[in-house]
Amino acid sequence: MHIAWIGKKTPFCGNVTYGREVTNALLDRGYQVSFLHFAQEEADDRTWSGCQEVSLPFIYKSQVYTIPTLKASKVLTQSLKQLRPDIVHASLTLSPLDFLLPEICEELNIPLVATFHPPFDGKRRNLKSGTQLFTYQLYAPFLAHYDRVIIFSQLQRNFLVRLGVPSQKLAVIPNGVDVQKYSPGSSNFKSQLKAQRLFVYQGRISTEKNVEALLKAWKQCELGESSKLVIVGNGSLWASLMPFYGEEHSIIWLGFVADEQRRIDILRAADVFILPSLLEGLSLSLLEAMACGVACVATDAGADGEVLENGAGVVLNTHRVTSQLHTLLPQFRDHPEWTALLGQKARARVLERYTLSDNITQLEALYAEVLQLRRVQLSSRA
Repeated sequence: MHIAWIGKKTPFCGNVTYGREVTNALLDRGYQVSFLHFAQEEADDRTWSGCQEVSLPFIYKSQVYTIPTLKASKVLTQSLKQLRPDIVHASLTLSPLDFLLPEICEELNIPLVATFHPPFDGKRRNLKSGTQLFTYQLYAPFLAHYDRVIIFSQLQRNFLVRLGVPSQKLAVIPNGVDVQKYSPGSSNFKSQLKAQRLFVYQGRISTEKNVEALLKAWKQCELGESSKLVIVGNGSLWASLMPFYGEEHSIIWLGFVADEQRRIDILRAADVFILPSLLEGLSLSLLEAMACGVACVATDAGADGEVLENGAGVVLNTHRVTSQLHTLLPQFRDHPEWTALLGQKARARVLERYTLSDNITQLEALYAEVLQLRRVQLSSRA
């Protein structure tokens, strides 16, 4: 089977990680994959070895959305005509091109699958939720024209059905992690920092990630020099937060860490992983930390609360995150046996529900279903 994957390779975000991991896994299973992406020179081509690539022109690209040039749809159409894939899988980049894809693929008679990534708060508790609700409302009529749309949780599925997307168009396939690569193991990162207890946040430094709530709680708790908080990632709020929460508070800002093995070493050294988001989809960073056997704390935004339910981690309400963490952080510092147990339960939950292998097996079944449906439709027209 030949799969044309449409997505992006940079800047680093969950969508990029998803595309890299899934396409590499499909290649490993013997599929032919062509990668059509919004190009950028600093992309690391080694992580997509084996793919034929097509660059789609763009004006602007961020971790959240992409603005293609007017020529992008023409380049995409011509490329698909030449490649003649069996199926197109679009990892939607919040781009105007997303809305044209169903028409393009229908014209070329190619089945079209999408993965819809935008974060959400199903309870609409946060100011930022209004923007995300608008995104879902904007996309819903167009998602109905895709052959299938992959989302990450039942909660997200119910949300889209309420907005008018036919339920039969939606497929719940949770994110998955390579549990051989992301696994408990030795790391000297904690000793390098001279820390006895290590707390980690990994993700964008942006409003919806609510990192300031974590920083405020950490500063208030005054856990001492032997406990360190490491912030991995970059984003729009970096410059405004870092001057007020620095090394004098035992906070280490690492910025974006490009090397995957170093990110794994950081997770393996961590005692607690904290994700204080106001909005989420299904965080790959959270799943990676869980797979490494780290005790995890996350809000119930998006599907993250579902991931940690029934004792696999600690679930926070998106309201009053700072006060909740103010209570929890000293407990995590003082009770290593508790964090060790939570880490074991986190790893077990990933093995049970969120492996990359299971994710790809479900994806294979979905592709087969969509292709079979297309063959039935064609035969009925004959």
